[in-house]
Amino acid sequence: MRAIVTAEPGGPEVLTVADLPDPVPGPGEVLITVAAAGLNRADLLQRQGFYPPPPGASDIIGMECSGTIAALGDGVSGWAVGDEVCALLAGGGYAEKVAVPAGQVMRAPAGVPLVQAAALPEVACTVWSNIVMTAGLRPGDTLLVHGGAGGIGSFAIQLGKALGATVLTTAGTADKREFCRALGADEVIDYHDEDFVEIARERGGADVILDNMGAKYLSRNVDALADGGRLTIIGLQGGAKAELDINALMRKRASVIGTTLRSRPTDGPRGKSAICAEVVEHVWPLVEAGKVRPIIDGVFPLEQAAAAHERMTSGDHTGKLLLKASRVDA
Repeated sequence: MRAIVTAEPGGPEVLTVADLPDPVPGPGEVLITVAAAGLNRADLLQRQGFYPPPPGASDIIGMECSGTIAALGDGVSGWAVGDEVCALLAGGGYAEKVAVPAGQVMRAPAGVPLVQAAALPEVACTVWSNIVMTAGLRPGDTLLVHGGAGGIGSFAIQLGKALGATVLTTAGTADKREFCRALGADEVIDYHDEDFVEIARERGGADVILDNMGAKYLSRNVDALADGGRLTIIGLQGGAKAELDINALMRKRASVIGTTLRSRPTDGPRGKSAICAEVVEHVWPLVEAGKVRPIIDGVFPLEQAAAAHERMTSGDHTGKLLLKASRVDA
């Protein structure tokens, strides 16, 4: 198979194409012929040597894909060769084939072209597991999403609205703010010139905040929470260390929760298989009804992985970036 490899950590130029042996599905795994792989910010970190894959996972970059099942490992039931699927990966997506635990494989939503389905697994699992399974978002709640124009943010806006929440989001340019409004955000905040804390407080505070900034926004996020609010931190773009005013947190009876998805085990009540099952049950019907849709900024051939990384690094994209496998016509 053809795959994207990195001989050493570095910039996008270290991403090159290589011919590697096809993976073989082990017990409980399925082999997928990849149609497309989705890009995620964690991919940039792995390329730079800052975010290695979990033990036992493929060294090839890529945490989500879509495609067709090519083979089944021992003990796998419920799937057949030829099924169109998408999958949550610990690694291996930037390739023409990948072996995946069966519990992390999801049917491709009806009505979504197979290549486009690669834009869904990571965002759907991340957003659902954090704002619903962890933070308990309910109809009528106020959800604050930081970075609404990105892959995670654009999905979170749509899902929050579909679940009956009031959605506030931040964005940095006029075009991106308009993009977020078009997705249904009730209020879009210019993080350069406006104070998201003040705007959230005017609405009684945020019941749930989905944050990708980490340290930089920690104290302000706590200030923006409603009584009983839940802050879920899923990224560290603004650093990893900050002081927390515990008294302010206690007065609000609020929670600060840090989570990751990639390093979770496959099995268990909060494992990836459980998350994928909930996404298929609760999120795919919203996708199939058109209430939530994959937002795709661009599709690059697998061989142009470096260009796709450059696009993501620029910050100019809105929604997801995809790599299409070489031999896929769709």
